[in-house]
Amino acid sequence: MIGFYLFWCLGYLALHLWLAQKWPRNHFFQPSQYRDRLITLVIPFRNESRNIPKLASEIAKIASDHLEVLLVDDQSEDDSWQLASAHFREMVGVRLVKSLGFGKKAALSHGISLAQGEIILTSDADCEFPEAWPMKMASAFSDPNVQLVAGPVLAKATKGGFLQKFQQIEWYSILLMTQFYFFRKQPLMCSGANLAFRKQAFLEVGGYDGNEHILSGDDEFLLKKIVKYFGANSCIYLPVREALVYTTPQLSWTDLLRQRIRWSGKWKAHRSISHGFAAVLTFLVQLIWVASMIFLAWDWDGLFFFGAIWLLKAFAEHLSLGRVGEGLGSKASLADYFATSLIHPFYVIWVGLGTLFIKVKWKGRSQEESVI
Repeated sequence: MIGFYLFWCLGYLALHLWLAQKWPRNHFFQPSQYRDRLITLVIPFRNESRNIPKLASEIAKIASDHLEVLLVDDQSEDDSWQLASAHFREMVGVRLVKSLGFGKKAALSHGISLAQGEIILTSDADCEFPEAWPMKMASAFSDPNVQLVAGPVLAKATKGGFLQKFQQIEWYSILLMTQFYFFRKQPLMCSGANLAFRKQAFLEVGGYDGNEHILSGDDEFLLKKIVKYFGANSCIYLPVREALVYTTPQLSWTDLLRQRIRWSGKWKAHRSISHGFAAVLTFLVQLIWVASMIFLAWDWDGLFFFGAIWLLKAFAEHLSLGRVGEGLGSKASLADYFATSLIHPFYVIWVGLGTLFIKVKWKGRSQEESVI
């Protein structure tokens, strides 16, 4: 048992040292050939009344003559439509429309059908954007072979509480693995909160046809379609600060677990060997860490060994994830890394089991049909 965990920890440390090298240290803003062409930002929203004022200020920050903004109301049940109408009434280049269908994918599809830009950007109503974001994302399309560009998303830690730091560090791991799979030309995941693609490519692959019944997953299903149709080289990832979009963190552990269970649910719907393998491997790795608690039943030597295992785990994760945070101008303390490292295996196991046995609701909608 001790020998196994010794090799396990050394292997884990080597893995994170290797992964850290896959995250680029240097990033440069390249001028975009799309500066004189129209880009369309499509943002679906549902029951977002508390975020509408902030969204208005964020859109005003990135507004330009070359950016069209389409806000699509996905059948909101609160006063989001009225608030949006008031905040965006006088804003040039912004159109407010109501979705003709049901769900986020229908709202996105409706917005894309109305878009005049040849490059589509998508995001969410609770996000914050850097001023150069549209031009940075569009710059990648200077290569005519590029059909889709994914950008980084990070939970914004505003109040300094551990829950927000936990989410921030978890996002570091998501971004690192996203970069890794794009680097290997095997794109596995991306976020619709920071995604760009050619409108023509969206139409050629049939948009969201075939997975409209799944509440989430608009981003990853589209990624898979474009990779299959145009090839892996048609999709790139921009792990740079100028393209970083901040999203609002969940305010409670219950909300966070529900969100992650909803996200994980779409993985079953991919019916993909790569997705299935990644999910099972992640679950098994966390089980191995949790199983090390058996040392707590030993004498003082077992307690010492248990502590050494988890300290090495936290150190390894800090090496790789800290590089991600540093590259994006976001840092967490060593104490936050250690606490996150300790909690994360139990968190992942809970989410994995919840994906199998718990049905969650999102903005009043059931996920019962989310995996068929």
